[in-house]
Amino acid sequence: MNFSAFNSSSWKAESVLISAGFSVIFLLGTLGNSLVLAVLSRNGQMNTKTTNLFILNLGIADLCFILFCVPFQATIYTLDQWVFGPVLCKVVHFIIFLTMYASIFTLTAVSLDRYLAICYPLRSREMRTPKNALTSICLVWILALVFSGPYLSYYTQMDLAGTVVCIPAWESKPRIIMDVCTFIFGYLIPVLVLGLTYARTIRYLWTSVDPVKDMSESKRAKRKVTKMIIIVAALFCVCWLPHHLVILCMWFGRFPLNHTTYVLRILSHLVAYTNSCLNPIVYALVSKHFRKGFRKVFSCTLRRTEVNKVHVIQAVNTVSSVETSN
Repeated sequence: MNFSAFNSSSWKAESVLISAGFSVIFLLGTLGNSLVLAVLSRNGQMNTKTTNLFILNLGIADLCFILFCVPFQATIYTLDQWVFGPVLCKVVHFIIFLTMYASIFTLTAVSLDRYLAICYPLRSREMRTPKNALTSICLVWILALVFSGPYLSYYTQMDLAGTVVCIPAWESKPRIIMDVCTFIFGYLIPVLVLGLTYARTIRYLWTSVDPVKDMSESKRAKRKVTKMIIIVAALFCVCWLPHHLVILCMWFGRFPLNHTTYVLRILSHLVAYTNSCLNPIVYALVSKHFRKGFRKVFSCTLRRTEVNKVHVIQAVNTVSSVETSN
């Protein structure tokens, strides 16, 4: 994910645009995921809703991904060399892959949770408990640690012709194996799970009829949930596919190191990172309950601002009165 070794002064204009793009992603991702965490932390049903626990974990993973990935990548495309030292060279990339896996595995867990909740609402009650959700979240992070652990040695700081860079240190064969494993376990298998669970969920929604509800209402609910499912699956697949295709083309196709491929690599990064900005929208903003939560967060913030202004005005008036009396 680090291409600082391939930097040219003729691309300074592109570097500025890239930095601007990373800045937008950073601001939107930080704001969106922070709002999700704020709403969930204020939600009284946090400890009783398994879906909220998964969304909370997704928000944490995406927020960490944004915080630890985007600023460093922005500096890589802005500065001429790596300036953060050998320790951060290893740690930063490890955290990037750790949070990437955690986010992807959480998305997969959410799809399974939604499948059970919709297709087996009664039988899954005993399974979909907060305790089991927390256990699943712990398993998500354990798996993320296992798959991202090798990246602690994958990258290293080197001095190439007087330029300090942070680049992969492994030989070609181990790197190929590692990148293929990342594609399989970090994209292909989650996509297959997402596709299977969402396909079965869509089939259930469109073939089953709830006799308690009116037919038209049932159809509207099916379309709404189906649209949500399609958006979730499509965004995940579309955002991460270019990144993995670029890596695979580097090893198994014709992908020379030139200006065009340099731009393609950067664009694949930008699109992949954008997924962490879109997840709060997909999982939170489309929800009526989350929209109410966002309003409460903003209203509380505005209320606190107004209270602080009143206190300041009162303090100023008090001081003025004292000075006048003296």
